[in-house]
Amino acid sequence: MAHAGVVAPAITLTPIQVSPHVYYFQGESGVASAANKGFMSNAGFVVTKAGVVVYDALATPVLGEAMITAIKKVTSQPIKKVIVGHYHADHIYGLQALKKIGAELIAHEGGKLYISSDLALQRLEQRKAELFPWVDDKTKVLPADVWLNFEDKKPYAFSLGGMNFQIIDSSGAHSSEDILLFVENEKVLFAGDIYFSGRIPFVGNADSRVWLSTLDRLLDVKPVVVIPGHGKHSINTIEDIQMTKKYLEFLREKMGAAVQELMSFEEVYQKTDWSLFEKMPAFQAANRLNAFGTYILMEKESLEKK
Repeated sequence: MAHAGVVAPAITLTPIQVSPHVYYFQGESGVASAANKGFMSNAGFVVTKAGVVVYDALATPVLGEAMITAIKKVTSQPIKKVIVGHYHADHIYGLQALKKIGAELIAHEGGKLYISSDLALQRLEQRKAELFPWVDDKTKVLPADVWLNFEDKKPYAFSLGGMNFQIIDSSGAHSSEDILLFVENEKVLFAGDIYFSGRIPFVGNADSRVWLSTLDRLLDVKPVVVIPGHGKHSINTIEDIQMTKKYLEFLREKMGAAVQELMSFEEVYQKTDWSLFEKMPAFQAANRLNAFGTYILMEKESLEKK
């Protein structure tokens, strides 16, 4: 429970530079906890001659403030735009710090449903309990200033300070509002939680069929560097993408077979050999939820075929 008068200590972040103008902050492996102060996801920024473009905002207002401080050490340019990769708690609570200094928040319109949902309130209360004082009663879920709808199915292109960007719609895979940011000049792709590096993805109730299709298209822009929502940046993109694909395909294979054989979730979960993945970060926290979500999805897909 949050207690009045307790102030979260400041956090120092050190950006990792991956190209002349692109940097990111790499969170720790695993799930959000008091031990890691909620710093278990990635966010990044691009420095241009006319301002800074930020992708995602990390999991707490304090981390958002730490991002601002770290960016100021790299450039005197103001933060102009923040691209919200998707509205999951580990990527959005830092938005209020960035909004406070005048940044424009840009997101997929699918995020509107999350803003007003019971799930958003429940998740915020959960994070207050787990991450206080870094998440407290002053923490808010902020709406975007600009909602993108992608009705024409094309990326949203914009330029700033001589740098060209594409915001790419990948909604319906990991969440209903996933968007990616491609920095054309330096071929760097911010992939959000579509692409995980070195840890188990959080699947939950995501549509893994759409997710796998999205992964197949992810490298169409031919990025030299991919910055995932969690884990280290990737320069071996074709090789590294296989871990996420292999895990999603494994879940679908095992849970799909169980559904066809009318096996209960508990039975299939206990019988499945998880040794390929069980030593990876976040396995203990995420795997059972991922498997259950996929089991329900495979039931739904099975009914659609009848």
